[in-house]
Amino acid sequence: MIVDVHAHLEFDNFEKDRDEVVRRADKAGVVAVICNGTNPDYNRKILELSKKHNIIKAALGYYPCECDKVSEEEIDKEIEFIRNNKDKVIAIGEVGLDKKHDHDFEKQKKYFRKFIELSKELDIPIIVHSRFAEEETINILEEEKATKVLMHCFSGNKKLVERIIKNKWYLSIPCNVVRSQQFQETVKMCPLNQILTETDSPFLTYDPSIERNEPAYIIESLKKIADIKGLNVEELKKIIYTNYQRLFV
Repeated sequence: MIVDVHAHLEFDNFEKDRDEVVRRADKAGVVAVICNGTNPDYNRKILELSKKHNIIKAALGYYPCECDKVSEEEIDKEIEFIRNNKDKVIAIGEVGLDKKHDHDFEKQKKYFRKFIELSKELDIPIIVHSRFAEEETINILEEEKATKVLMHCFSGNKKLVERIIKNKWYLSIPCNVVRSQQFQETVKMCPLNQILTETDSPFLTYDPSIERNEPAYIIESLKKIADIKGLNVEELKKIIYTNYQRLFV
């Protein structure tokens, strides 16, 4: 039983062969793919996909580099939409902070707090993006006393990883752990009961010659994580599936 806790099968990259991608995932033993919404259109598309495919689970949110372009009224409207669909949603995501580009960071922080409050209100996990803003992201989560937290593709330093571990939050490890020393170091540090697996499909493939990542490739992450942790892959699958159940089910 394999889980992919962060993917974007709603993206146009999968428009021509999405059903085939889902079938390959199912054949590979993937039992859950959490698709993370990044704007209102994709949130609605994810809900439709989750109706069509049992394997797809819905996380609805607003990507930080998109949400800071809209008004607070628009954010509140989307939060109300998520609230009204709470029975169909497994998590709030993808939300957080991003300083890679020139964006309104103060707006991002304000809206991030709103989504944290929503996750607490609905009592479901929050899936967090933190690119080039790792410390600020952790600070806000701690200030808001968030507990059900999954740090997606976290690239902060070891001290910040230690804070995540201390807070009992989860870290999802992407497929490029196969070739990324930083993610390998994170795996070494992280207790087994706080590790989850993700693809971030269509991004972060285990092999740079592969243009598009997909959930079936999560097996490559499992092989690498198992090797680092001194386990066999079947043992690791069971541990990570138990972690998934503990956080999301």
